[in-house]
Amino acid sequence: MNVAVNKPAKTNRRSKSSPPPVRIFSLGGIGEIGKNMYGIEYRDEIVLIDAGLKFPDSRLSGIDCIIPDIRYLIDNKHKMKGLFLTHGHEDHIGAIPFVLRQLQIPIYGGPLTIGLVKAKLEEYRLQGQAELHVFHEDDRFKFNHLAVHFFRTTHSIPDAFGIVVDTPYGSVVHTGDFKFDFTPEDRPADLFKMASVGGEGVLALLADSTNSEKEGFTPSERRVGDAILDSFRGCKGRILFATFASNVHRLQQVVEAAALCNRKIVVIGRSMEKVFAIGQELGYIRVPEGMLVDVKHIDRFEDRQILIVCTGSQGEPNAALSRIASGAHRHVQVYPGDTVIYSSSPIPGNAPNINRSIDALLRAGAHVIYGSIFDIHTSGHGNREDLKLMLSFIRPKYFIPIHGEYRMLLNHRNLALQTGIAEDRVFILNIGDTLSVYRNRAKRGKTIPSGEVFISNGEMRTFEDELLVERMELAQEGIVIVVMTVDRNTRQILAGPDIVTRGFVYMQDARPLLRRAEAQLKRSLNRMRDKEYDRKAWLRATQQVMRRYFMKEVGRTPHIMPSILEV
Repeated sequence: MNVAVNKPAKTNRRSKSSPPPVRIFSLGGIGEIGKNMYGIEYRDEIVLIDAGLKFPDSRLSGIDCIIPDIRYLIDNKHKMKGLFLTHGHEDHIGAIPFVLRQLQIPIYGGPLTIGLVKAKLEEYRLQGQAELHVFHEDDRFKFNHLAVHFFRTTHSIPDAFGIVVDTPYGSVVHTGDFKFDFTPEDRPADLFKMASVGGEGVLALLADSTNSEKEGFTPSERRVGDAILDSFRGCKGRILFATFASNVHRLQQVVEAAALCNRKIVVIGRSMEKVFAIGQELGYIRVPEGMLVDVKHIDRFEDRQILIVCTGSQGEPNAALSRIASGAHRHVQVYPGDTVIYSSSPIPGNAPNINRSIDALLRAGAHVIYGSIFDIHTSGHGNREDLKLMLSFIRPKYFIPIHGEYRMLLNHRNLALQTGIAEDRVFILNIGDTLSVYRNRAKRGKTIPSGEVFISNGEMRTFEDELLVERMELAQEGIVIVVMTVDRNTRQILAGPDIVTRGFVYMQDARPLLRRAEAQLKRSLNRMRDKEYDRKAWLRATQQVMRRYFMKEVGRTPHIMPSILEV
């Protein structure tokens, strides 16, 4: 009798479906700097935040940039409600042209951000192929289950926003890149709205971790503006000013300092020219009439009247300042008496390139000013006190540090614990991890497809592990090409084997070494004449014999590339 009573009750419990979670995931931007892309999913709706790229390090020879793998989004394209952009930096919008080739999705951003997206789509000949929407801080976009609204933040570019996604269990907040600057160059951050969002109850917070290792508050842009003006006033010759093209606030500070010092402005660099044009169109860069001068007319003015604003603050080989430093620019050369100002901090991995450019400029007689000496740059990311202030405003139930390498995420986690968030409510995720959040609990969910897509010459290449290994091998060890002609029927070597090397040993000095290698290979292949000819076996044997020989003789193994002509 007890069994009969219990069975229906057990069946009822199983038939009652549990409510679905809000799923939070990242396809880029966690455990790395760049490639930012985050998703908020509930039932049949996904809100995507940012679609950025990152630049390769020296190991990825031939790769232009890296973007997120969006297989999961393509498989769930029926759920996609929109791509919402926090601001217009490349690590947040740079992947958009490649995303649009695979997935049609409405794109939402602030005025400057959408202006930069339009320019990027024109560059990739995708204009008119995207549904673009400009939002403002009081706008709200409502879908069936989710709603999206915004709060203004302070960053190194105008129209930077935090994004709030309302879900049935509470709000999920993404801060975007931010700092607290109480004397900003642009409109101030909306502190009241941040506090209001936090007061209404926040389910989860995703927050920028970039500067979580740095103490105090991030210095104000106003201090940098004063330092720029002071440095200009001390220059008697031409000034070359290098900064990030997207640092619109910095560009306006440069314009104001140039006006006070009676200098004309020459803009060099495609991205810099693009941002100047868009910034002027939207009113973020205000240039007095007649101040801008074409680079072709630079010699019409005295040196003390010229300010050159250019790209290349990271030592990029093809950027304007790098070409000027190397003497490869068509219109501008460096002369003694010029002052070059670097207004940026080195991105990790770029220091060697920057140092080479600085050395070249100094050799040409220029005076070089860079950030470690003068206060001519400040970060757009919040330091530890900024991060704690954001945590205090938002007061989330669950916290996910994002936008940073692992040590930065870990430091941000520790800051969250200091502000009172319980340890079991802080989650450090990996790319592809999901966090399933309910009204009163959260747990790690299943991983989703993720990874990196390499962009080379404008084309997407997903699976290039073997190719990248070969490129690294070529760069480190060089290549040996083995050429021979073989009779398929008699298995006789008719010509060769001849060896040609590149990047391995200097051929003029290594001819005895290579002749011995050819002789040893020929002996080994002749022993295969008793067996039926198999091209793959001959190629494999050639590689094995050459690798063993060169490892024994010179202690290195180059990339072996056999070429067999069959007759």
